[in-house]
Amino acid sequence: MVAAPAPVPPSVGVVAAAAAVAAAVSGAIALEGRDLVRLAPFEIARAGIGFAPEESEVFGDLTVAENILLPTWTRQTARSADEREALAYRVFPKLERYRQRGGQQLSGGERKMVSIARALALDPKLLLLDEPTEGLSPAIVPAIVDGIASIRQLGHAVLIAESNLHHVPDFADRLYVIERGEIIYAGAPADVRKDPAVARVVDGAG
Repeated sequence: MVAAPAPVPPSVGVVAAAAAVAAAVSGAIALEGRDLVRLAPFEIARAGIGFAPEESEVFGDLTVAENILLPTWTRQTARSADEREALAYRVFPKLERYRQRGGQQLSGGERKMVSIARALALDPKLLLLDEPTEGLSPAIVPAIVDGIASIRQLGHAVLIAESNLHHVPDFADRLYVIERGEIIYAGAPADVRKDPAVARVVDGAG
């Protein structure tokens, strides 16, 4: 699943609210029938929502390995901590050689990998990714997209907030376009330009 908003991305607020890093103003956010709006961030994590924020938020005073292991203490699942850690490195194999590197020593792309790998180590039912390729070098973007594709193949549901339609992965199943806080399109990515009004928004001309 991918949310592709207008140039000023209100969907980022939706993702942040779902992860409880921003307050929901109105409406409802639920997972498997459970209301998440009034839950604390750790309760939402325990409910099975993993979150990789736009700014990565990697802990600089922890190593890559320590960052990735953190969620295994938060949520208990059928997978052991070792299995979840191994899965994170399988998705982003480049991180294997950086296990003992501190968070402050990483490039922007490497921090993004750690952020997503850390969210995956939660073994989430739903993984929220906020602008996963924003501001990254074009050389690192394919590794990020390939990692997200691998996560999807593992059976995890993924919701991406993305302000540029051209950054929406080819493997997206469903697209939501949000303009000024309202969903103006919900459907297959291939059909998004069939409505001229929606096309103007996603192409930045609206």
